[in-house]
Amino acid sequence: MKPDDGFILGRLKSAIYAAKGLWILIFTEHSFMFHGSLSVLLIVLGFYNDLTPTEWGFQILAVGLIMVAEAVNTAIEKLANHIEPDFHKTIGIIKDVGAGAVLLALFVEIAIVALIYVPKYW
Repeated sequence: MKPDDGFILGRLKSAIYAAKGLWILIFTEHSFMFHGSLSVLLIVLGFYNDLTPTEWGFQILAVGLIMVAEAVNTAIEKLANHIEPDFHKTIGIIKDVGAGAVLLALFVEIAIVALIYVPKYW
């Protein structure tokens, strides 16, 4: 982007870059594909179980949280690998913390999904 692009053109270019990033995540990152597949499964399960609007809201937040965490972790890993392609203790810690954020988001997703579906099948 150039400073003289103007507001509308600048926003359009930003949206195109964001769409490119999402495309890269969807079609090249296996962990994003895995969580995306689980998200599709949860959507199907939600329709099958006729979720309430509140349940849908929590499920969408849980799915969104894990997908955002996965995207940010991927960005951190790509940047870290670009800065230091060889093993480096500090870079390893940074990447581990990013992966830990994904794990934390997964725990939240599991808890929300359990709160929604366990009562339906218990």
